[in-house]
Amino acid sequence: MQPPFQHDDLDLAAAVARARPQLVEFLTQCPEWLLCTAQRLVPEAALSSLATITSPREKTSVLLSLLEEAGPAAWKHFAQSVCMEYDLPLDLEVLLMSSAGEGNFSQTEESGTDTRAQSSVPKGSARPRRCSSSGSDKDAKQRRLDACVKYRHLLINSIRQRYGSRRAAEAQKQTQPLPFNQTFVNVVIHQSKAPRLKERTEKPPEGLAGAPEAEECADTAVKVSDLLCSEAPAHTTKVIFLFGKPGIGKTRLMHRICQKWAEGVLHQFLFTFLFEFRQLNLLKRKLTLKELLFDMFLQPEDSPDAVFQGVLENAHQTLIIFDGLDEFAASMDVPSSSKRGPALTSPLSISQLFADLCHGNLLPGCTVLVTSRPKRLPDFLLYTVSVLAEIWGFDHRKVEEYVSHYFRQHSFRERAIAHVKNNTKLLSMCLIPALCNIVCICLEYLFLKHQMSVELPQTMTQFYIKMFLIFLNKQQGDCAGDEETQVNCNRKAILGLFDLALRGLEEKKLVFYVHDIPEDVKEFASLHGLLTVFEVKTSGTCPEAGYAFVHLSLQEFFAALCLMVSRRVDKNYLKKKFFLKSKWTLKNETKTEFMESFHIFLSGLSSRECRTFLMLLAEQDEAWVQEKQDVILQSLRKLAATHLSGPKVLELCHCTFETQNLEVAQHIGSLLNFKYEFKNFRLTTLDMSALVFVINSGQDLICLDFAGCLVDTECLEVLAGCKNVEHLSFRSRRCGDDFAAALSKGLQGMGSLKKLELTGGSITAEGMTDLVQAASQCLQLEEINLQGNRIRDPEVKRVMDLFSKMEKLKKVDLSNNHLSLNAVLSLAKEGIVCPNVTELCARGDTMVIYFSGTSGRAQRSPDLKLEEDKEHIIPTRPVNLCLQDHRLLSQHAKMIVAILQSCPCLSEVDLSGNKLGDEGCSCLLESLPCISISKQLNLSQNHLSVPGMCSLLKSVNTCQKVMEVQVSLCSDTAVLRFREDWGFASLPPREEPVFSTADQQHGEESQTPATSQKIRLTDCNLQASDLKNVCAVLKECGHISELDLSGNFLGDEGLLQLFQCLPKLKMLRSLKFDNNRISLNSVFFLAQSLTALEHIKTMNLSLGHPQVVHLTFWERVSTSRWRSGSLAHPKQEAKAQSFSLRDCRVGLEDVTRLCQILAQCPQLTEIHLSGNSLSDQSIERLLSFLPSLCHLTLLSIRKNSLSPRCAVLLLNSISLCERIRVVEVRSSENAFLHLGASLQSQRTLCRLTGCAIGEGQVEELCSILEQHGWLAEVDLSRNQLGDEGLRCLLDHLHRVPGTCSLNLSHNGISQDGVLHLINAFVTSGNTTEVQVSLCSKATLIIKLTSRDDPRKILRLAECNFQPEHLEKLFLLLERCTGLTEYTSSNNNMTVQAAERLLHSLRKDLGLLKISIEEPWVCRERVVNLLELALQASGSITEITICKDKTLFQLVIRFPHCLEKTESVISRLSLYKPEMKHSFCQRLCEKCAQLQQLRWSHMELQEDEAEMLVRVLLPLPELKMFGLTSSSVAPAGIVNLISGLQNCQAIEELNLGYMKLSSAAIPELVLGLCEMPSLRRFILNHNSIGNEGCSRLAEALRKMHSLEEINLSHNEIGDPGLINLAAVLLEMQNLKKIDLSGNCPSPAGGEKLMEALAHCKHIKELLLSRNGFGDRTAVTLALCLPHMTNLKVLHFQNNNIGQAGGLELARALVVCGQLEEISLSENDLGEQSIRALAKGLPCLKRLRRIDLKFCGVTDDASKSLSLGFQQCPSVEEIILSWNALGDGGARELAIALPKMEKLKVLDLEKNRIGACGATKLSEELATCPEIQSIRLWGNPVPKGLPETLTSQDPRLCFSFN
Repeated sequence: MQPPFQHDDLDLAAAVARARPQLVEFLTQCPEWLLCTAQRLVPEAALSSLATITSPREKTSVLLSLLEEAGPAAWKHFAQSVCMEYDLPLDLEVLLMSSAGEGNFSQTEESGTDTRAQSSVPKGSARPRRCSSSGSDKDAKQRRLDACVKYRHLLINSIRQRYGSRRAAEAQKQTQPLPFNQTFVNVVIHQSKAPRLKERTEKPPEGLAGAPEAEECADTAVKVSDLLCSEAPAHTTKVIFLFGKPGIGKTRLMHRICQKWAEGVLHQFLFTFLFEFRQLNLLKRKLTLKELLFDMFLQPEDSPDAVFQGVLENAHQTLIIFDGLDEFAASMDVPSSSKRGPALTSPLSISQLFADLCHGNLLPGCTVLVTSRPKRLPDFLLYTVSVLAEIWGFDHRKVEEYVSHYFRQHSFRERAIAHVKNNTKLLSMCLIPALCNIVCICLEYLFLKHQMSVELPQTMTQFYIKMFLIFLNKQQGDCAGDEETQVNCNRKAILGLFDLALRGLEEKKLVFYVHDIPEDVKEFASLHGLLTVFEVKTSGTCPEAGYAFVHLSLQEFFAALCLMVSRRVDKNYLKKKFFLKSKWTLKNETKTEFMESFHIFLSGLSSRECRTFLMLLAEQDEAWVQEKQDVILQSLRKLAATHLSGPKVLELCHCTFETQNLEVAQHIGSLLNFKYEFKNFRLTTLDMSALVFVINSGQDLICLDFAGCLVDTECLEVLAGCKNVEHLSFRSRRCGDDFAAALSKGLQGMGSLKKLELTGGSITAEGMTDLVQAASQCLQLEEINLQGNRIRDPEVKRVMDLFSKMEKLKKVDLSNNHLSLNAVLSLAKEGIVCPNVTELCARGDTMVIYFSGTSGRAQRSPDLKLEEDKEHIIPTRPVNLCLQDHRLLSQHAKMIVAILQSCPCLSEVDLSGNKLGDEGCSCLLESLPCISISKQLNLSQNHLSVPGMCSLLKSVNTCQKVMEVQVSLCSDTAVLRFREDWGFASLPPREEPVFSTADQQHGEESQTPATSQKIRLTDCNLQASDLKNVCAVLKECGHISELDLSGNFLGDEGLLQLFQCLPKLKMLRSLKFDNNRISLNSVFFLAQSLTALEHIKTMNLSLGHPQVVHLTFWERVSTSRWRSGSLAHPKQEAKAQSFSLRDCRVGLEDVTRLCQILAQCPQLTEIHLSGNSLSDQSIERLLSFLPSLCHLTLLSIRKNSLSPRCAVLLLNSISLCERIRVVEVRSSENAFLHLGASLQSQRTLCRLTGCAIGEGQVEELCSILEQHGWLAEVDLSRNQLGDEGLRCLLDHLHRVPGTCSLNLSHNGISQDGVLHLINAFVTSGNTTEVQVSLCSKATLIIKLTSRDDPRKILRLAECNFQPEHLEKLFLLLERCTGLTEYTSSNNNMTVQAAERLLHSLRKDLGLLKISIEEPWVCRERVVNLLELALQASGSITEITICKDKTLFQLVIRFPHCLEKTESVISRLSLYKPEMKHSFCQRLCEKCAQLQQLRWSHMELQEDEAEMLVRVLLPLPELKMFGLTSSSVAPAGIVNLISGLQNCQAIEELNLGYMKLSSAAIPELVLGLCEMPSLRRFILNHNSIGNEGCSRLAEALRKMHSLEEINLSHNEIGDPGLINLAAVLLEMQNLKKIDLSGNCPSPAGGEKLMEALAHCKHIKELLLSRNGFGDRTAVTLALCLPHMTNLKVLHFQNNNIGQAGGLELARALVVCGQLEEISLSENDLGEQSIRALAKGLPCLKRLRRIDLKFCGVTDDASKSLSLGFQQCPSVEEIILSWNALGDGGARELAIALPKMEKLKVLDLEKNRIGACGATKLSEELATCPEIQSIRLWGNPVPKGLPETLTSQDPRLCFSFN
């Protein structure tokens, strides 16, 4: 470009012409001054023409013309006046003064300033110059002007010398080519439209924080001049941030900008300054702005202050370039500058100077251009960047241009260009200018060597090595030797250069002084062009020589080489330097600021191809080099296992690519399998090459996700070679038709691609067609997603034809593409006949097409006659069609019908959300018989009215396939559901009914309809007047099974009309009439219908909010029993009926009328009244009708306030009706009366809990109790009896006949009341048992009997007795000589009181059991407790001491037998003479008849163990000995086991939890051999192992009387178990065996099962927690038929699966004696559960079943519930920790009334919600025998548990 000014032909006219545009703009703002000046210089006559001019701008222009015409003198005077009067822009002032003949005009000419292109002058009025008349000011201004012009010329010359064409020419002449010093070719730059760096600080993109989001950047390609010329607000600093990857050409571009400015191209700038951060690093002092500009760049020759002032005044025309922000070593975290800015004379750090320039605090209005590698930007820069751009490097065209220019003087130029263009990998590398330069250097060298076959390196690292070796050889010329020779000759200098590079990076030093570099290194590097020299300015003094590597990447390469070849670098140091996380983690970024490519080079040097080169440099063998290389490779492997973001994954792929190690790549690829997600950054061709290399090296198929990333078409060419990509996704606004076309070319190469996504782009129909055309060749493709593009009108026919060829296609998504209605209908038309389409969903902006995804040939329909003989393909599978929210009108109905008729296999059709109206829907429904729909037709939200609804109802008659009609006009719902019968698909359209009307009338009694239909007309605003038309249609629908008319306004009149048409609805099973504003009269009418319509099953009514009318019907055997038009009583078999009335306030008269009506219903079995506000009189009246309700089984009154008197009334009902079996009144709110079928068939239960019954009701209560001797239980707990009420009740107890249990818990009874109760217990003849506890449980239970019962039991717990109470108690007990059992638990009884108690308790004859539980029991020694036992009267037969339970228990026989005592003492005295007259003698005397000895959790001392062995164990009548969980001294345990040999009469031996090992077994075996009568042997929770078990087995072989063996939890494996199994074959009397918690294998388990099959009398089999598995379960199943007496089977937690569970479940059927089954904690599977349920009816004696943690679901609940109902003895069902939801709870709830003996149902930790819990609560009311339903841990809404528990406390939601 030529400068705008030339050096000749300059005259006044030319100068004025250049200044004129700015002058007009400027002087228009000061017209008065201009006119005044012109009047002095221009003739008056010439000014007369101004009067007619009104425009200020035009008037200014005319005045300037007049001044110019006035001559040079006038113009000179005018120019001087303007310059003196106003502050003009410097460039304008220069032009004016030059036009006036002043100043150095030649400098201005060279400056190349084009005033016509200047930016506009700042707005506002010009400021008059102060003291404008002073001559000194004029001189100062002139001097300043001259100084600025001179400095500008100096700047131009300096920059031309540094970066101009002359220097480039000199570089070209050098014989040694400098790396990276290539001829400039313009690079590709892309600018962001609107950078939002400030917003991204809150949520940075996945890339580096400084890089813009790819969706923002790269919007448009721009030139550098465009970036610099972009407009900015006046006086606002413009900050341009230009970033790019290493080697992309940033520094070269900055030099080019300076060069062009010097040539006059960038004429908008008067001054340009360039600073390199790598040189600024050398500054150790603070600078002012003036020092920065002049000392660090170029010092003015004179008048620096005037120049600086000129720069300040022309800041908006000043360009300051900062190159290499990433190379700045100091911190950029500077404090925020003050609003008024720093003083110009204040010295600041470089960081602060840079920040203030960017903020505009210094030199406001200037342009700051910053370059950097992509890295985290300083925070202040995020807020100040005006223009953001990225250098992309070269594109293919520019690569060719560069290569052509590089080889322009060579004959092989075309060959070099072809070589680069034809090598994809090489071309990708050349897109980076620095690498392109290196490639050219290598090519030139190889071509000059006349090599015919050129083999270039594969990686960047290898290229750098090749370049280095070329430089070594080229300098030597013809004398060059081989590579090895050159390296050996220069090794010291080379290694010194490497060391310099590494030291510089570690010290953050990029510029070196002469003293930093050894002389030989400097000479070598300078000679070979590896170091560049330049001036370094650190102050205003003389500059020094500075050296730097020609490129930072070269320094990184040499530093990496240093690590790999230096002997000083060990593996640990190398590993530390390659810790890549320190590079990628922002907080550690400062550790490796200048190491952008360092890790890449280290990775490349670890390749096998570099090993020879490294060996040559290091002078080491291959093993030494390989060891270092392995460190790098291992670090890469470890890194792949960490959490990596998208950019980090790419960096790792680059490293892996550089290694060229396929094994490492495969390992890393497998670890990165799920990590290929890239968001918001640009990917280059090199990035994609590295990524594809790693992916293709792995074995796994992967997902590639590019979200908001910019991907070039060149990248897509590389991606086409990716073989292992399974899911490919692009989400970007920039993906258009060109992108789709480019991607289409490579799709076929992706042989594993199954899912393709191009969403959020700008692809049109054309692009879609190209894409689908290419995708149709990808036979493995399963899903295509094109959401959010611009596909408005696709080529439907062609596209669908292509889709039909894709056999594995499953889904195509075209949502959010603004498809037209015609396009949607065309897709529907073509889609549903496409042979592989299964569903087409068009819902608003959603358009998704689903395909079968399986190969198969389409079938041709033989029944379809088509016009023009077109060949139509009919799909062989059902198709779903959804055309929702597309504004279809009535005129589209015929088109829709045609579309639907074209497909005979429709499954679901959704036409909701349109505007078809009555007309369109009617047209559609008329054609319904000709349309084959198997599931559902949705016509909701189509503006239907009542007539349209009637059309829907008619379809029930016209189309036999209609199964359900659901209409709600309020919510605009209209749905038809169909019977799934594919037979209709082939039938011709039906025009007439199958039967004639006459045939129908004749055969309606004998014909059974094939299907039932449901009609729901809810919330339709129907009035009674509308019902006539509706009923007319309903009468024609004879197959209706469910009718729902809820939510209308039909009222009483409508209900009456409906019941008149009920006789026609012969199949009706359910009728709902909710929320229809009926009155109480309708309640009476409905109650009457129970008599008239005996096939009514249940009637559920509520007049609350909401109203409920729900009737269910029994199946009618014959329709002839209806009497025409009447509700007469038909004669048919009786069926139970239920009547429920809720939330209806009824008075006494209403109750009377209702009871009179219900009394006429002979089949009425249940009456439920809830929330009806019944008074006591109403309830009394209701009870009076009980005798008339002869079939009633349940009367429930809920949510009704019940007074204490009312509770007594309900209890007295047993006098009114002898069929009553249970009277239950709870919480003064709920009452239930259960009635039996016959009179006095069983005993009656009365429970009046929480009814506030007090002393006033006791007399009446007792009167009722005295009259009824069949009461089994009376529960008066949680009332208000108190001591007085109890006293009154006790006074009448002796008159209560029969056997009865009386519960008075929680009645406020005190210790005095308890003593009164004990007194009655002592004196009363019919009180057999009293149980009292005054703690939080507040238990008080009295059991009465009428017959002679020898038992007399008293249990007192936590009564908080004081000494005076205990004394009274002991006095009472002394009188109770018939006592058989006394238990005292935590009653403040001391040891002394216990002695007093034992003295008090006496008996004439028989046994007395005494139990004491007090804390002191666990603290007393055994000797002390035995001393206490000696205080008892009579002979001790049992001693039990359980210290863990603080239990001391004796069983005493009366009277004391002296003969036996003397015999024992005599025998023991002979054995141990020293025992005479000792404690042991007294113990022998008292325990001479001891039969049972149980001790637990004891700490036996040696003397206590000896006493046990020598005194107690030898007792002749001892039959049971148990010592469990106790600690005994080692010597004592040996003596103890030896002492067992003296227990010859023993029948039961329990040594559980004694930690016995196999070493103790031999002695135990000897003892067992002396126990011929042993029946029960318990040795659980020890550690006997296989050896101990084998020894025991041999001893057990001889014990033929043994009935029970317990060896659970003993670490027994297969050897011990197999030996035991061999013994079991001979143990014919064995009844129980427990081997739980051992460690056998399935093989050992099979052996055991086979042996157990021979134990014919086995009753209990406990084999839990053994991990047997399915094999053992199957073997057990085969053996179960032989165990005919089996009652208990525990097999939980045994790893049983579907196979074993199924066989076991089937085999349990033969075990008819089973009472308890536990299969919990086994994953049985659905089939096993169903098989078990099927066999449950065979287990008539089953009482308990445990299926916890068995995976029971709702699906299996129905079969289980049916099975439970047929188990007549079941008492406990455990189904906790399963997957039962509301459905399963409902099934179990329905079954509850059928399980008459059920007591506990455990449903903890399931998925039961509000519906399931409520249903359980409702059914529980009918089940008086159930004690508890556990629901803890279910997702029941907050508050509901409290509500349900208050209604029935048997529901337990808490954790127990």
